[in-house]
Amino acid sequence: MQNSHCDRSENSWHSSSKNTAEGNEAVSESELATDYDRIRDDILDSIDEEIEAEIGDALMERSANPPSDDGGKIGRKEYFSSLLKLQLELVKLQEWVVANQVKIAVLFEGRDAAGKGGAIKRITQRLNPRVCRVVALPAPNEREKTQWYFQRYTPHLPAGGEIVLFDRSWYNRAGVERVMGFCTDQEYEQFFRTVPDFERMIVDSGTILLKYWFSITDEEQEFRFQCRINDPLKQWKLSPMDLESRRRWEQYTKAKEIMLERSHIPEAPWWVVEGNDKKRARLNCIHHLLSQIPYGEVPQDTVELPDRLHSDEYKRNEIPREVIVPMVY
Repeated sequence: MQNSHCDRSENSWHSSSKNTAEGNEAVSESELATDYDRIRDDILDSIDEEIEAEIGDALMERSANPPSDDGGKIGRKEYFSSLLKLQLELVKLQEWVVANQVKIAVLFEGRDAAGKGGAIKRITQRLNPRVCRVVALPAPNEREKTQWYFQRYTPHLPAGGEIVLFDRSWYNRAGVERVMGFCTDQEYEQFFRTVPDFERMIVDSGTILLKYWFSITDEEQEFRFQCRINDPLKQWKLSPMDLESRRRWEQYTKAKEIMLERSHIPEAPWWVVEGNDKKRARLNCIHHLLSQIPYGEVPQDTVELPDRLHSDEYKRNEIPREVIVPMVY
């Protein structure tokens, strides 16, 4: 697989500390303004996460700002409008998957803070969790370490009528395990010898398999990590492993490039999502996912609310006051 044009972002070396590297050189007003705008955008993005689940068209018209041309960032109004349209299509996809007993597995890979979880959240936001579920496995336990490597992933593959989103996947071996020394050279090479056949078996079984790599720059990851460090609501997202991965950026770059090259197969190719703009990344990923699946609209029966049955003997007892949740708000 040739290096995708999207990989340029990860190979562009920037340092957010360039202003301090020259000693006491003053930071320009334009740079301060840029930092302020980026922090503001990050705060708004966190707020938007809460709004998205509740927002309706009227609220969107009142609260959303005009599209911004700052660095090509998508405006909130345009983002919400596009997201809602795509989520409507995801609901149609879900109905088609259930009606036709289709199996879909989607892998989300990328560096820490690349935006995988945010994209997954927007996909699942309005879907039935019994149809579309997320798999985010912890590190393997001692028993799992003795199993066939792919064994702990296979129980989570979709059955008919299911969509499974893997928040990281069996490609941990090609990434974190390789960089952190959690696997031997022999295990690493064995992975690349077997993963193409493993994925071909999945596809041959009738499963639609999609693989996404979320690509961000060195500077963007540093910014997002700093936001997590300084935001009490996000600090849980930053683990010691994340900090170590930050230190080993260049090793991860090499591991990523090898992974994309050696596991890109016609039956299950890699797709790279430009991730520096979170909102655009989410929209582009969802749009592309929908474009890869030949779903159609499923005719729905007209739903009518039935009349409630009434009984002369019906009585609703009062709820004891001591069990009622206090009205604090």
